[in-house]
Amino acid sequence: MPEPQISAIICTHNRDAYLGTAIDSVLTQAFPGEFELIVVDNASTDSTREIVEARQPHPRLHYLYEPVTGLSVARNSGAKLARAPILAYLDDDAVASPGWLAALYEAYQHNDRLAIAGGKVTLLWGDQPPPRWLSAGLAGNLGAYDLGDAMVWIDRPSLTPRGLNYSIRRSFLEQVGGFDLNLGRIGKTLLSNEELRMTELALEQGWQVAYLPEALVAHHVAAERLHPAWFLNRGWWQGISECYREQLAGRAGLMQLGRGGERLLRGLYRSLKYCYDPAQRFDNFAYAYGQIGYLAAVVQGMLKKQPK
Repeated sequence: MPEPQISAIICTHNRDAYLGTAIDSVLTQAFPGEFELIVVDNASTDSTREIVEARQPHPRLHYLYEPVTGLSVARNSGAKLARAPILAYLDDDAVASPGWLAALYEAYQHNDRLAIAGGKVTLLWGDQPPPRWLSAGLAGNLGAYDLGDAMVWIDRPSLTPRGLNYSIRRSFLEQVGGFDLNLGRIGKTLLSNEELRMTELALEQGWQVAYLPEALVAHHVAAERLHPAWFLNRGWWQGISECYREQLAGRAGLMQLGRGGERLLRGLYRSLKYCYDPAQRFDNFAYAYGQIGYLAAVVQGMLKKQPK
């Protein structure tokens, strides 16, 4: 086959219930040029391989087994196999709109300094309505991402595109040494912030990062995520991830204790302030809970640095 202009990559770990739909949404893209799809099987023990093989007569589809668990590991492995200069990552429980690849590819063709781009993400609730205690902010933990209907230049890591709908220029990825293996999901742990770190590096080095509303993706909301305990666990790991990102950026030390302590108190105060609003109350409580995870990681990091 001719060389692809863009490579789509789906990294998957035991998500066979959604994987087939994700693959089909990419293989049916309305992309006018050449593209490929690489499915990275990250040590799955379900029917992932069979789902891919059932579709492998399709000439664009490739399968790669990666035995070392970890989302960043899988992403880097997919990038090594991919042949195109632009890499587009889609989660295994997401559905790409027909113009997803075209919208991403077009943005890179008009801007040589564009390093990262991602699009709008809507949520697929299925038969389960959103709970009353779920705020718009916490819906972001389920993947929701909407900065409006016009392109936005991202100027700070907190606004970075969601990893479930994410693209990156290969030359930039190689320049920074790939996705950091200290960040990103590993098995059941909810480590994250690998995309925020990438945005941080891109902006520091003079690259650009963009939000593209036309690159639309929908994300399935699994029933097990619609429980307060999942969001508390997610907040805890978000706090740990933020601590690790600061360590990688050289911002570790005593000042972290002050930052985490201030955010913890702010979250608790706002949780009490909005005691009659279930969504805002839980949003701020989950935020405060995450700061405990952050502070625990800070203390652990400081203890490791102490001389024996």
